Amino acid sequence: MSKHGRILVAMSGGVDSSVASVMLHEQGYEVIGLTMKTWDYATSGSNSKETGCCSLDSINDARTLAVNYGFPHYILDIRDEFGDFVIDNFVDEYLAGRTPNPCVLCNTYIKWEALLKRADKLDCEFIATGHYANIRQQDSGRYVISKGKDENKDQSYVLWGVSQENLARTKFPLGSFAKSEIRQMALDMGQEELAKKSESYEICFVPDNDYRAFLKHKVEDLEDRVAGGNFVNSQGMVIGQHKGYPFYTIGQRKGLGVAFGEPMFVTQILPESNTVVLGRADELERREAMVRNVNLIKYENINEPLDNVVTKIRYKDAGTLSTIVQEKDQMRVVFDHAVSAIAPGQSAVFYEDNDLLGGGFLI
Repeated sequence: MSKHGRILVAMSGGVDSSVASVMLHEQGYEVIGLTMKTWDYATSGSNSKETGCCSLDSINDARTLAVNYGFPHYILDIRDEFGDFVIDNFVDEYLAGRTPNPCVLCNTYIKWEALLKRADKLDCEFIATGHYANIRQQDSGRYVISKGKDENKDQSYVLWGVSQENLARTKFPLGSFAKSEIRQMALDMGQEELAKKSESYEICFVPDNDYRAFLKHKVEDLEDRVAGGNFVNSQGMVIGQHKGYPFYTIGQRKGLGVAFGEPMFVTQILPESNTVVLGRADELERREAMVRNVNLIKYENINEPLDNVVTKIRYKDAGTLSTIVQEKDQMRVVFDHAVSAIAPGQSAVFYEDNDLLGGGFLI
C-alpha cells in the first residue's frame, strides 16, 4: 500500500511533468502516468516536423520514464473532444473578430475533465500536472491557486477556469520550485536529454505558430470570402485595403501590408463589414474593460468593489492595479491607469497579491 494513495499524473513527455511524476513517486504516492493525445499534425495542414506534447517521441519519452521508475503509463486519445471544442472555438473566435485563448479552454473543459474521469476509473484520489503554480485550501473551504515560485514560469494565468470541485483533487508538485531547479533534478535523475529539452510556446495545434495558415486550412475558401476589406481610421475614413479581418489582431502593427507614414496599430475589428480600424498607439489605450464567463477562485462572490487588484490582460502582461466590480455574471475592471491593446477573447485574470482571484474573457 502506498504512503499517500494513488495519483494520476498528466505526462506530456517534457521535463516538467516528468520530474513531477518522479517527485510524487519518491514522496510515496502510487503514481499512474497518463499522456493525452489531443492533436496530430497530419490534419493541421502543417509542413513542420511533429514536436511537442502530442508527438510520438514525447509519448514514448513519457512511457520510457514510467517504465524506468516502475509505475504504469497509459495513453488517452481525446482528439475528438479536443477538436470539437477547443479547435472549433479557436476558429469561431477569429471569425467573430476576437483573439481566442485555447489553453484556458483546454484546461477548463478538456484536460481536467478527461484526467478526473480516467482517475475515477483507476481509483485515483488525486490528479497532478507539471504546472508552475500552487494550491491550498482556505479556512472557508475554498481552494485557492497562487503564483508559482518562478515568476518567469508562473502558469496560474491559464488556470483561472478550473472549478472548485476539480481543484479539490488537484496537486501542483512544481509550484515551489524554479525551472532551473527542475532541470537540475532531471540531471540528477540521469535524464540529461530530458533536462535539455527545449520548451514550446506555440499553440499545440498550430505547430509553426502561423494561425493564419491554420485558419485557411480549416475554413474552405476563407481567403476569397474575406479578401478586399477596408482599413479605416478612427474617423471612419478608408485608408487602405486588407487581406481579411480574421488575419489581424488587436495591437498588431507589423504585417499590415500598407505604409502610412507613421506607426499604425489595429484598434478594432468589425467582422460584419470586414473592416479593420487602425489608429495611433494612444488610440489603443483604455481605462476600463468588461469580462464575461467569470470564474471566481478565492472568493465565492465579490459583492463590493475590490481595489488593489492586479489584472493581467495577457499571459506575459506584468499586470495593472485596478478595481473590479462584479455585475451579475460579468466583471467590470477599472484600471488605475490606461492599458494598451485590450483584445476581446483574451483572458483577464485577477490577482490579490500572489493569489488568483479568478478570471474571464475580455469582451
